[in-house]
Amino acid sequence: MTESESSTTAEVTYADLSAFQRDVLIVLRRLESSDEDSYGLAIKRRLEDRYDDDVNHGRLYPNLDELVDFGLVERGEIDKRTNRYTLTADGLSLLQAHADALNELLD
Repeated sequence: MTESESSTTAEVTYADLSAFQRDVLIVLRRLESSDEDSYGLAIKRRLEDRYDDDVNHGRLYPNLDELVDFGLVERGEIDKRTNRYTLTADGLSLLQAHADALNELLD
């Protein structure tokens, strides 16, 4: 674990997150990179593609809430019924630090 991987305001490290939460961060980054709206159902669909299995709403939304609480994800509003989830600077930094650590291992 590198020092930069613990740089979030909540002092959450990549290792503190569950594998599912890590996958949610990766999916959010991919949605943002493709200019798609990152609302719950879009996140759910991308995770289902990744897992080749159904993702229960009861699993997704509590994990999104926890990522919001950690300061890694921000929740905004698309309309009265739909929330948009985006990576915060801390969330992006955590992903980048992990990617850098992996790249260093593979070089």
